[in-house]
Amino acid sequence: MADPPGCCRSCATCLLCLYSCQWITAKKEKRKGLRTTKCDYSWFLFLFCVFLFTLVWLYFAIIILNDFHNFNEFIFKQRKLWLDWSLLLLIATAVLITYSAVLLVLALCLQLCGQPLKLHWLHKTLLILTALVVAAAFIGLGIKWAEEWRSARVSLQATGPFLHIGIVGGMTLLAWPLASFIYRTHNTGLKVFLLFVYCMVMIALYLAPLGITSPCIMEENQLPPKPALVGHRGAPMLAPENTLMSLYKAVDCDVQVFETDVMVSADGVPFLMHDEELTRTTNVQAVFPERAALNSTTFNWTDLQQLDAGSWFLERRPFPTVQSLSAGDRYQVTEQRIPSLEQALEAAKQSNISIMFDLRPENHSDYQSFVNATLEVILQSGIPLQQVLWLPDGFREQVKQQAPGIQQVYGRKKLQNEKEPLLHVNLPYQDMSSEEIRQYRQDNISVNLYVVNQPWLFSVLWCSGVSSVTTNACQVLKEMKHPIWLLPSSTYLMIWIVVDCTSFLAILWAFLLLK
Repeated sequence: MADPPGCCRSCATCLLCLYSCQWITAKKEKRKGLRTTKCDYSWFLFLFCVFLFTLVWLYFAIIILNDFHNFNEFIFKQRKLWLDWSLLLLIATAVLITYSAVLLVLALCLQLCGQPLKLHWLHKTLLILTALVVAAAFIGLGIKWAEEWRSARVSLQATGPFLHIGIVGGMTLLAWPLASFIYRTHNTGLKVFLLFVYCMVMIALYLAPLGITSPCIMEENQLPPKPALVGHRGAPMLAPENTLMSLYKAVDCDVQVFETDVMVSADGVPFLMHDEELTRTTNVQAVFPERAALNSTTFNWTDLQQLDAGSWFLERRPFPTVQSLSAGDRYQVTEQRIPSLEQALEAAKQSNISIMFDLRPENHSDYQSFVNATLEVILQSGIPLQQVLWLPDGFREQVKQQAPGIQQVYGRKKLQNEKEPLLHVNLPYQDMSSEEIRQYRQDNISVNLYVVNQPWLFSVLWCSGVSSVTTNACQVLKEMKHPIWLLPSSTYLMIWIVVDCTSFLAILWAFLLLK
């Protein structure tokens, strides 16, 4: 068989060398009578499937970056080891996708050059390992982090139109090696089968936009107002979480609400702390090594004031933004101490922002006394009660009676025939669809969704009409003046028609040119 036009013998030899790990010139290959067997085609199909499998995992890896700080915190609680695991995830994923993509490109080029697809056993072994690693990653995701499957559903509202264009383009390019193979093979049954499958896939892709829905496919004048920003523990990318510095940094980001977590010390002083243990965000292991593993509520306020609540931020660098802090900010970080709720309320009052908090731990035997101590501090602080957003469900009725001006925020959806209608809900962003958000907006129910860090996610929720979002990245979302993309339905329809027609003509050209 002669080399196809445009495929020089040296190029074919190099491709064979990389794919088969053997230095076989095209001339020797013909002399030996090597041909692609059914087994070789089976390995090519396996390679193609592994590439698609890894590509899907890459998509998931990018999507879960929004929530990866939670994973880092989870690992720290389990192993007392802090590391930005997202970096390792992206590096490993990039290696796997690059390897499978290079092999696939080599195979397609060999097919176009009319050379045999003799995959070396080393590549076969590595492909099997790649498939196993990605499968293990998906299984682990399903077991330990199942809510990320719902995150993927939300992400499709942002990426659906662009994924459609990309997949159509990829399948169109695949028409060239497919046409080359069909004209070379003498197996009529295989030809018919491949053409049938390819045509069915392309027809499905051409019609896919009929099932693609996105809240950002709308007219410009229909875009809801930009959601308000709620600082998750302040501005944790710019300052140590749950500190006064973090609160003031959040104010600089134009947040309207400072979201935090409150615990009560052994001597009855409410203070800001998220974890039940102090090890992650203070130097308790150095100051009180024998008590480091105890619950935060077992420490009195005098002990808590001895702890450094800022230096860990510079040492562990929970976010990449830590590296860009100024010298002044770095010094201020080292001066941070655990703030009391009283100090936080005073700062919120002076900054004219609201404060929303959880009261932890909910299962504590003295939880009612925690509620009483917290309410007492709020009422004595002089902050306007409408600036306080109360999240805890425990003893909520008592709170309503003693401080009716406090805004009650519920961590659930509204119930049918509810006696007292909800005015504020606070839920994970995965728990509400765009349709539910629109319905709540029509019912004048304020919806806050957490934790939203990536611009693509913020854009989808903005288009959906959410009232506010809780975020770690207030400095990023503050700068967004518009969703990442917004398409009128007429423009999207035009793009759909152009992409599908261009693809069809390109496929037709490939089959006619290679005939």
